[in-house]
Amino acid sequence: MSGTHRVRIGVQLQPQHTDYPGLRRAAAAVEELGADVAFNWDHFYPLSGDPEGVNFECWTVLAAWAEATSRIEIGALVTCNSYRNPDLLADMARTVDHISAHDTGTGRLILGIGSGWFEKDYDAYGYEFGTAGGRLDRLAEALPRIEKRFAALNPTPTRHIPVLIGGGGEQKTLRMVARHADIWHGFGDAGTIAHKHSVLDQRCAEIGRDPGEIERSAGVSLTDDPAVVGEALHEVGTRLVTVSVSGPDYDLSPLRAWLDWRDEKNA
Repeated sequence: MSGTHRVRIGVQLQPQHTDYPGLRRAAAAVEELGADVAFNWDHFYPLSGDPEGVNFECWTVLAAWAEATSRIEIGALVTCNSYRNPDLLADMARTVDHISAHDTGTGRLILGIGSGWFEKDYDAYGYEFGTAGGRLDRLAEALPRIEKRFAALNPTPTRHIPVLIGGGGEQKTLRMVARHADIWHGFGDAGTIAHKHSVLDQRCAEIGRDPGEIERSAGVSLTDDPAVVGEALHEVGTRLVTVSVSGPDYDLSPLRAWLDWRDEKNA
């Protein structure tokens, strides 16, 4: 299990129930406060509140954030494999990587990806929903294509773009994580996360990969107590902790406690 990575704090700014200036200000505030990663999500409709409310598309927002920020890493938590041809997605990711490298020459994109689950998105935009198993199979087919396309693009990405895979399925998803991911993201209490870490370690052993190469990530509530929830997750190997916040207000005031906790753990 991973234990060598430094603790990092991510913030998922849900791109719903807001206007774009509000979303842009929130991303700037997350960077100014000192968080490590700003994520959005890849949905076409809100997941909470008014189901027909305001919502913005994932990858165009990421391209804008790449210009509007200078230090923080950015990514989707997570992009849906079903919505884009894998080779096109690799090209989009490479392009955002280059846009985000404007200050240092090194890109800041994390390619978060998953198999998809929100049926309304599929139905409204004309994608085939199919079955959970079928969507996972398509993700397994897409990941090598993305890797191959990265190597073929001109120019290539500015760095190895970290791949984050979300999901806890033990027979399919965690095998993909072991083979392709730099970061695994899951949800649940510390006991659940610890079990998934154990399975992921086993999947790594099956293919001869060092499990310590994979950063372990988990989602928490912004108002969770870092001294309780953070400590429990840290104890079982989580090193990237991501809190989620929705528009229109994006109240980030509780974030300081998480950042202070991070700094104490990394001291």
